[in-house]
Amino acid sequence: MITKYTCGKPIATEAVTVSFPSNDISGFPFENSLNDGKFTFAFKMEPKDIVYGLGESPRGINKRGWVYESYCSDDPFHTETKQSLYAAHNFILLSGSRQFGIFIDFPARVSWDIGYTIQDVSEITIDGADFDIYVISADKPLEIIREFRKAIGKSYIPPKWAFGYQQSRWSYHNAEAVDAVIDGYNNADIPLDCVYLDIDYMDSYKDFTINDKAFPNFDEYVKEKQAQGIHLIPIIDAGVKKEDGYCVYEEGKANGFFCKKADGENFEAGVWPGVCCFPDFLNADVRRWFGEKYKTLTDLGIDGFWNDMNEPALFYSVEGIEKALDKAADLKGKNLDLSGFFNLKDTFMGLSNAQEDYARIYHNINGEAVNHQRVHNLYGANMTKAAGEYFEREFGKGKILMFSRASYIGAHRSSGIWFGDNHSWWSHILLNLKMLPAANMCGFLYCGADLGGFNENSTRDLVLRFLALGVFTPLMRNHSALGTRDQEGYRFENPEDFRDIIQVRYRLIPYLYDTFVRAAENDGLIFRPLSLDYPDDPIARECETQLMLGDECMIAPVYEQNVSGRTVYLPEDMLFVKLSGERVDKYPLSKGLHYIEVALNEVPLFIKKGKQVPLCRPATRTRDIDREKLEYISNI
Repeated sequence: MITKYTCGKPIATEAVTVSFPSNDISGFPFENSLNDGKFTFAFKMEPKDIVYGLGESPRGINKRGWVYESYCSDDPFHTETKQSLYAAHNFILLSGSRQFGIFIDFPARVSWDIGYTIQDVSEITIDGADFDIYVISADKPLEIIREFRKAIGKSYIPPKWAFGYQQSRWSYHNAEAVDAVIDGYNNADIPLDCVYLDIDYMDSYKDFTINDKAFPNFDEYVKEKQAQGIHLIPIIDAGVKKEDGYCVYEEGKANGFFCKKADGENFEAGVWPGVCCFPDFLNADVRRWFGEKYKTLTDLGIDGFWNDMNEPALFYSVEGIEKALDKAADLKGKNLDLSGFFNLKDTFMGLSNAQEDYARIYHNINGEAVNHQRVHNLYGANMTKAAGEYFEREFGKGKILMFSRASYIGAHRSSGIWFGDNHSWWSHILLNLKMLPAANMCGFLYCGADLGGFNENSTRDLVLRFLALGVFTPLMRNHSALGTRDQEGYRFENPEDFRDIIQVRYRLIPYLYDTFVRAAENDGLIFRPLSLDYPDDPIARECETQLMLGDECMIAPVYEQNVSGRTVYLPEDMLFVKLSGERVDKYPLSKGLHYIEVALNEVPLFIKKGKQVPLCRPATRTRDIDREKLEYISNI
C-alpha cells in the first residue's frame, strides 16, 4: 500500500506515474516539525534494522551510520567522507523490526542522517515546505520495492548491443585513434561492440558539431564502423557555447530557451568551450527543441549517447571569475600572510559549482520564474528526458542507447546511468558493487561504473578484477581520464587474460539480457543484497561484498590486490563455477564460509540449487551471438 502526504504546493517532477490521493501532511505518521521553511521528520531504528536505498550514493549497502545529501554534485573524488554524488535518488527502505519504504518527491536538497547523530534514529530534513512524501508498506522488503517501482513506471530497456563490451577514454582525439583501438581489440581477438567519443570529437567542444579535421567524412566513417559491428557513442554536454553564428546558441538565444538570471539576461558560466549558456530543460518547449538536436547525429547513423556535465557542472560563472580576477589584481605585489594567501586560494578553488552561482539561475516552469535551487536535482534528469522523448517519438522504445551522469527518479524511464568519475582504487570495485542494488531499487537497471577506474593510473590486475565484476553489470564500459595510463585490454601483457574475461561476458549475454528484461517488466531487481533473500541468516544480513543476481545466481568479485582469491559466504549449498573464455570449472560447495581461489583471468559465479544458467558460444560482436545454440551450467 502507498500513502501520499502533501505539504504546500510541490513542483511537479513527474517521478511518479500513478495517481494517488493526497493526504495532508498533518497526518504524516512520523515525528515531524516545520521550522524556518524546512521540514524534518524522524524514526527510530532497532539495532538489527537495515536501511537500504538512496540509489547512487557513497558508502555501504546498509546506509546506517552516515549523513547523505540528495544534491546532484559534480565531485570526482568518491571517498567515504562525501555525502552526495552525481545523482539524487530519494528512496529508502527500512527492513527488520518493521518494514516500510519512503520516497520524498522533492527536487531540491534533502539531508538523510541515518543514525549518524544518534545511532538509533534516522532524521531526514527536506530543505523546503513544498513536497510529496510517499510511504510504502508491505509485509516484505521486495514487495515494498515492487510497489514503489510500479508507482514510478517501467525502467528503460536499451538495445541488445548495449550489453556488449564498450571501450572509452578521454579522449580518442581522431579517427585514427578510434581505428587503433578497434584494431587493437580485433588483433587480440577480444570482443568489442562500442567505442566512445569524448569531447574532442566536437568542433571546439560545441554540442551537435563534428571536428572535421579529426573526423573527416564523419557520416561515412560511422557507416564504416557499423559495417564492422562497432557503435560510436558520442558525448553531449549541458552547456551550449556562447558563439555568434553557432546555430544551437543562436536558436536558443532567439527563442529565450536558456536559463536566466533575475534581471532576465541569460545566465552564463564557463565549461569546456569557455562561456556557455544553459538550456532550460525544465521548460517542455526547450526539451523538445534540444531533443530534436540529437537528430543531427542520429541522421549520421549514431544510435547511442551519453549525457554529461548535467548537474549542471560549472567551472566558473562570469560574475565569479571577474570577482576572483579583480581580487588577484588588487593583491598583486602585496606580501600575503597566512590568511591572505588562503583567502585568495579559496576564492579560486571555490569558483566551480558555487552555490551562489546556482542561486543566480532561474527557470521558466509553466510561465513562472523558479529559482534553480528549488529544482536543482531535476536539471540533468530533464536533459536526458529531452533526448529520450525525441528518441521515442522518432524511433520507438529501445532503439537508442542513452545514459546520463546526473539523474533523479523518473529519468529511469528514458535512460540508464553511469556512476560518474570514479578512481582506479581497489575500494571502488566494492563501491560499484554496493551501488548496484540501490540503483535498481530506484528504477535504474541499466547502470555501471567506469571499469578499471577513471581517475589515476590503473594496474593490470585492478582492471582485470574490475572487469570480472563488470561482466555482470548491464553497462560494461572501460573508461579512463586524460593523462592517465592507457587501460585498454590489449595494451597490457598477456592480453589473452582480458579476452578470457570479456568472452565470459559475451557467453552470458543471453542470460543477462533476459534477466534484465524480466526485472524491467516485472518491476524487479537484477541485483539484490543477500539479506533480502535470506532475511533470517545473520551472516547474510551483514554481507556487503556479495550480491544475488537474478533468480539463479550469486556474485562475489575479488576486490583486493595481490590475493589469489577471497573468502565467500554461501547462505545455502551452491555450485561454484569459474568461467574463463570457453572454460567452465564446477565445484559443488556446502553452505558456510569458503576460501575460493580465483585467477586473474577467471570470473567467479555461484548457482543456486535447482537453477541453471545458459551460455552461448563466444562471439566478438553481440550481433554474432547465436541464441539458438546454448549450453547450460546446471545445479539441478
